[in-house]
Amino acid sequence: MRMLMLGGSGFVGRATVAEGLRREWSVTVFNRGRHGAPPDGVRHLVGDRTTSDGLAALADGEWDVVVDTWDGAPRDAQAGARALAERVGHYVYVSSGAVYAPPVPAGVTEDDAVLDADPDAADGDYPTLKRGAERAVQEVFGDRVLLGRAGLILGPGEDIGRLPWWLTRIARGGDVLAPGPADLPVQYVDVRDLAVFLLDAGAAGLGGAVNVVDRAGHTTMGELLAACVAATGADASLRWVAPERLRDAGVSPWTELPVWLPPGHAYRWMQQIDVSRAFAAGFTGRPVSDTVADTWEWLRRVGTVPDRAGRPAREPVGLDPVRESALLAELTTGHPVPPAH
Repeated sequence: MRMLMLGGSGFVGRATVAEGLRREWSVTVFNRGRHGAPPDGVRHLVGDRTTSDGLAALADGEWDVVVDTWDGAPRDAQAGARALAERVGHYVYVSSGAVYAPPVPAGVTEDDAVLDADPDAADGDYPTLKRGAERAVQEVFGDRVLLGRAGLILGPGEDIGRLPWWLTRIARGGDVLAPGPADLPVQYVDVRDLAVFLLDAGAAGLGGAVNVVDRAGHTTMGELLAACVAATGADASLRWVAPERLRDAGVSPWTELPVWLPPGHAYRWMQQIDVSRAFAAGFTGRPVSDTVADTWEWLRRVGTVPDRAGRPAREPVGLDPVRESALLAELTTGHPVPPAH
């Protein structure tokens, strides 16, 4: 198979390129060349689709599958798709569950309402950019497009730092503020399992929208944090605090305590996504222990969370140590509560 990766230097892009190489596919990467060279064995085309002549490197060549992670202006996604329309068999666009229109129901399916977004837009916020790009590539490729609507993505190479923050924090040891309930279901996709699905589905010519994430309840907060303790080998005690107490203390889910979205939160649906279509198409996910251990091994090797390639920087995630200490003193009884299994 001949694969073209539009991007390829970020989190999902690197994992997808690695998976293509693992399959011994012919892999070409098109990007600006600002975030390091691609792996050995990859053909590298340099260009910038936001400029008037930025697609020149794509003027020649044919590919069976193109994978695109674009989250910029939809009009630029459309320009890239038009440049490739007659020379690509199937287009895989890595989208997001953020495209669903609020209020998003628990158990949201691919047939639920999506945002009204312009495929010709030059700017916008992340959800409208992603939905606009979905429309843009579909206008060009029609039913030859897979819209892979990813949920929370974790695993080696993560460039936001949610799981790395938990691993780093737990590795420091001591009492760790753990957001309850410990049996709260967590839904995410390992980036490597996402890459496998995208390439399998692309090669098979699967079209339309698919929510690409593991099952709701694939793991729990208790299991996730226990896996962090096991992976790091840290002398850490998880001190579980009820979500109501954390709310009253002004703790922000998702940002101060990454991954955690408590019951009743406006975005709780993000960990209750229906994935029937993905599993019917062959999606499989690996155990949480593998994702956590492999992320810790990668993090120890690279030393720090990488910058986000081609994207605006985001605010750091995770509680400040001083704030965590104060919250622990205020909210815990001094007796650790074991995670649920």
